[in-house]
Amino acid sequence: MSKVSQQNTIPGVNGISVIHTQAHASGLQQVPQLVPAGPGGGGKAVPPSKQSKKSLPMDRNSDEYRQRRERNNMAVKKSRLKSKQKAQDTLQRVNQLKEENERLEAKIKLLTKELSVLKDLFLEHAHNLADNVQSSSTENTTDSDNAGQ
Repeated sequence: MSKVSQQNTIPGVNGISVIHTQAHASGLQQVPQLVPAGPGGGGKAVPPSKQSKKSLPMDRNSDEYRQRRERNNMAVKKSRLKSKQKAQDTLQRVNQLKEENERLEAKIKLLTKELSVLKDLFLEHAHNLADNVQSSSTENTTDSDNAGQ
């Protein structure tokens, strides 16, 4: 049995070519194969399921074209408004945080001053208490010394 293998390539659409292989003279068998588009082979092959839906350029005067343009224009406007609103919201939040930060810094200064005053009062009280204890213990020792004589 002689095995005859002959290939004929038929160019297809969007880089898809169909190769016909003849085996045992039984007829043609179609095998789809991805072939790079372009003569240099530098293009990207795109499978039929991933082909773009934009196959034909639209007539600029058609109703479908006008509807698509209107929808696109509205989507662009909506996107730009949303972006502008987001920027405004961010700026407003920044200003709120700055104000809050200033209030907190003022509170820190006030609490620091209060802490300093309270420390001074505590130290003064502790010093006076120590002086009183020391003077009373000195009086007690002199009194006990005098009582023993």
